[in-house]
Amino acid sequence: MHIIRRRGWEVTERPVTPEHVVLKRRSLLKGATAMTILPGAALFSRAARADVPVNPAFKPGRAVTEEKYATTYNNYYEFSESKDLWRDAQALKQRPWTIKLDGMLKQPRTIGIDDLLKQVSLEERIYRHRCVEAWAMTVPWTGFPLSQLLKIAEPLGSTKYVVFETAQDKVMSGLDAPFYPWPYVEGVTIDEASNELAFISTGMYGKPLPPQNGGPIRLTLPWKYGFKSGKAIVKITFTDKRPMTFWEAIGPTEYGFWANVNPAVPHPRWSQATERLLGSDERVPTQIFNGYADQVGALYADLKNEKLFM
Repeated sequence: MHIIRRRGWEVTERPVTPEHVVLKRRSLLKGATAMTILPGAALFSRAARADVPVNPAFKPGRAVTEEKYATTYNNYYEFSESKDLWRDAQALKQRPWTIKLDGMLKQPRTIGIDDLLKQVSLEERIYRHRCVEAWAMTVPWTGFPLSQLLKIAEPLGSTKYVVFETAQDKVMSGLDAPFYPWPYVEGVTIDEASNELAFISTGMYGKPLPPQNGGPIRLTLPWKYGFKSGKAIVKITFTDKRPMTFWEAIGPTEYGFWANVNPAVPHPRWSQATERLLGSDERVPTQIFNGYADQVGALYADLKNEKLFM
């Protein structure tokens, strides 16, 4: 007898999202892919194609956030400190787009996003997202495991950290603010990057990732506060030195390197014990590691003297 043993975060899609919603979306996507695709746009549209498989959904434990809320309430300081920046972000061109892979690699190089997408297997995962500002959403992301990118990059065995840098484009008016240490830089350990939950997102809600949410390519780390998930990635550096990250440089007493979600460790200016769900504004208890402790807790077992959570 074949016994299926699911991981703690896996659940079939039906309990997570109503079946009629899924079927309707898949039907719409099939219709969309039947339309003529302009030359050079085929790979860009992969995140919206109906043949991108849905991974047995990562158990979010709550309803999926309506798309209109997740795509119009955004943090993206390169554009604005306001949450209502999605219209301005449409000016950021998604193609051509290249990503520089450098640092401790067998062969540093620059790769076009379409060439990268040819080398990975896209899937859809449903993840919880927790902002350090104490709001939260649940999103179906399309993308690929970060571990696949590591295999492509081929880091040296002495690599300890992976550093992500966000684009600096002339359409980003927020870059005029002189008091921020641009470019936006974030980093994780090589072990964190190799964890099965670490994800590179190229789409959401069955569509290509919109620019206000970090399109065309962003990092998604569901057990960490959202500021760890760098948007519009243009450079990935492999190093043996821990990086000084963007928010850590601005406020080291408020935003540490690790930034793992923990309701018991308050931000210096507000509590992290509860979070507000986008759409309903309901306040619910925050879970340790954002509900993913079984999958990532062991990463930090030997780091008791580190400031792990802020």
